[in-house]
Amino acid sequence: MAERPQHIAYRHGERRLRFEDVERESNRIAHALAASGVGRGSRVAVLTKQHLDCMLVVIAACKLGAVCMPVNWRLTAAELRYILAHGEAPFLMADRAFLPAVQEAAVPQLRTLVCTEGAAGEVPGFADWYAGQPADFEPVAAGPDDAALQLYSSGTTGLPKGVVLTHAGLLSTSRTVAQEWGFGAQHVMGNPLPVFHVAGMTMLLLTLYTGGSTSAYADFDPADYLQAFARDGITHTFIVPAMLLFMLQQPQARGMDFGGLQLVAYGGSPISESVLQQAFEVFRCGFLQVYGLTEVAGPATFLMPEDHRRGDAGLLRSAGRPVGGARLRIVDPIARQDLPEGETGEVWIESVRNLQGYWRDEAATAAVFPEGRNANGGWFRSGDGGYLKDGYLYINDRIKDMIVSGGENIYPAEVENVLMRHPAVADGAIIGVPDPTWGEAVKACVVLRPDMVCDAAELVAFMRGQLAHYKCPRSVDFVAALPRNPSGKVLKRVLREPYWQGRTRAVG
Repeated sequence: MAERPQHIAYRHGERRLRFEDVERESNRIAHALAASGVGRGSRVAVLTKQHLDCMLVVIAACKLGAVCMPVNWRLTAAELRYILAHGEAPFLMADRAFLPAVQEAAVPQLRTLVCTEGAAGEVPGFADWYAGQPADFEPVAAGPDDAALQLYSSGTTGLPKGVVLTHAGLLSTSRTVAQEWGFGAQHVMGNPLPVFHVAGMTMLLLTLYTGGSTSAYADFDPADYLQAFARDGITHTFIVPAMLLFMLQQPQARGMDFGGLQLVAYGGSPISESVLQQAFEVFRCGFLQVYGLTEVAGPATFLMPEDHRRGDAGLLRSAGRPVGGARLRIVDPIARQDLPEGETGEVWIESVRNLQGYWRDEAATAAVFPEGRNANGGWFRSGDGGYLKDGYLYINDRIKDMIVSGGENIYPAEVENVLMRHPAVADGAIIGVPDPTWGEAVKACVVLRPDMVCDAAELVAFMRGQLAHYKCPRSVDFVAALPRNPSGKVLKRVLREPYWQGRTRAVG
């Protein structure tokens, strides 16, 4: 920020933030946060679509030694209540559209609530709240292993877990992306991803590391984003495959000029070969696939542009090779023994980007680091199944049964907890099935109680009243019984098999 004070760091619509603006405004916000009781280790929550305001809060929190906690704005009031209470956040910046859910959540420890866009009734506007604070601030000293960001990722128990990421981990992500993607001070990152996603957040941080620019988009509109490449001078972008598909479905896409676009990175969910081939023909730029997790601060492997250009269909099904000093092992999840090349097991990742831990959950943290920690971050159990071949990682199953739909991680246990509350449901399971748009879609397999009647529409409507809509089933199968093993565990692989036959990749 000191080297390029006049350079545009972030822009959204007509709004611009130069690096000097970022420094000044984040200093003022830090003073205001401190005056409200926020200090080292405090969690500072944001519930917003606004990348620029979120970024200012992230930086201000870091200057205080506090930790920004972006929250998924698609959640229900009950889900918000749990996360805000679990994170113990005394401060929340929320967009006007989300204030009713916040007020319904009624979180007791929340002392300061501000509205992103301006005053809303008795809720003060964010800019008004910190206006008048001093423009200078002396940041507290922060160590590389200190917490810098907390993102929430649902767990297999059905309750979300707070993933705590460190300064060192986020710095490594920026360094790795800048080097491998060829992103520098002269480039513009198009970012249509939400700030509660690790990719949406790390792409914003990349601007600070490189001195480049970010052009942010609060809502993804495929027709507008196609125009944005030339209009806003985007040279690089990171999107989920569903976004790529929606843009390709626009009739004008094939006649547009994308000459300034250098790289499209994609990840977060499966992508079909046909969509990828269409994208090659339309955008005529480099393509790079990312495999990673929130728990590793984003990237674990990249499938590089040169790998895409080889024309090897088999290689395009790979997730690429480890990046940024990461190492991989394929481990038998039961015996905990390393498996030879070509054999499928659980993917373990060693990286300095690995999470510090799960917030207030030592047991869950210990479970994903069964061998403890080491100087390189320790070996993290990803929960994904895959194998290695010639140094490339291939992902072909989900050890944890997690579903990825349109870049959103959905954990069946959480959805099943709601499903089983319906009075007509005797037994049920949630699985992911192929979807041409979203990569995977949620399906419910349901056993009804004797003499009870319920159709799919009624069941989905019931669940939508208690869960974010993207977590709810898009289809329902009514069955006589669920397949189980001798110990009584539902055999979800058996439920999934009919839908995944003939497909070589069940996860991206």
